[in-house]
Amino acid sequence: MSNRHLHLNSLKVFEAVARHLSVKKASEELCVTPGAVSRQLSQLESLIGAPLFQRTRQGLELMPAARLCLPRLQEGLAALRESVELIYEHTESQPLLVYAAPAFGMRWLMPRLHRFALAHPSIDVQVSTRVSPYVGRRGATQATLGLRAWTDQADVVLIFGDDRLAENAPDLHVERLIPLSITPLCHPRLLERANAMRVPEDVLEQTLLHDHRGLRYGDRSFWQSWLDAAGVSKPGGDIGPRFTHSVLAIEAAIEGVGIVATTPVLALDALRSGALVAPFDLEVALDSAYYLVSKPATYERADVTLFRRWLRAEAQLEVSRLPLGETM
Repeated sequence: MSNRHLHLNSLKVFEAVARHLSVKKASEELCVTPGAVSRQLSQLESLIGAPLFQRTRQGLELMPAARLCLPRLQEGLAALRESVELIYEHTESQPLLVYAAPAFGMRWLMPRLHRFALAHPSIDVQVSTRVSPYVGRRGATQATLGLRAWTDQADVVLIFGDDRLAENAPDLHVERLIPLSITPLCHPRLLERANAMRVPEDVLEQTLLHDHRGLRYGDRSFWQSWLDAAGVSKPGGDIGPRFTHSVLAIEAAIEGVGIVATTPVLALDALRSGALVAPFDLEVALDSAYYLVSKPATYERADVTLFRRWLRAEAQLEVSRLPLGETM
């Protein structure tokens, strides 16, 4: 037998006939003709050199050797089926790939992602940060091409943008996730100094830290936008250290280096812990927001649907808990 090749199909036919003790019932189960079943049995019996069934007036009976090997054969076929199911399960449980803007990914998404993992342990979310290909005033065509490339690589893209994002990428599903506002934030000890900030103009006496997003993705710095809204006409809003990533500007403010005009949504934990405070109630709404972007077909996928619903719920929860005088 070591040099004889048993065909899996013949073994499956033998097992079905042995279980039913009927060629007709086996053929119905296997969706083949009774003649095809009989031919497979004959080929198998010829190959092993021994009969498998005894034909009697009552029907089929298993020969002793066939009766002896049947349980092991059934175990083997069951193991094969389980192995194939494992392959299907692995194929169907592909990770949910998320691209996120660096500051948003580090400051907002990652501290909360464990809640999604606990609620949906079968979904493997893999997050990668990317510098946002902003679709707005600057470089719209190039940025849109970059965004489409991202949606080819990831299931969900979370980026900083404005309403023109949807206009420039009508073939993608674009959902406004978190509206944004800006306000000054600083370490509490800056308010304890002799030249503490009492009115908006006093911020010009401090070291101004610049969150890069205002100028990179818009026409004016965040500081200039806030000072204009506060009615401060004195120049000086563009002076001070500039940070290529907003998270670095926030960290500098936490360390007491200066005061930063930024989006409170990226500094919620620091605000709640008291590491940062907002010296003024004035918040200036931005045209920009954080958006969820994906291909339309991907957007409707079951795991993506669960993830985006969770994102919306978390965003609503955070807005309601902002430790400032006004919501975003």
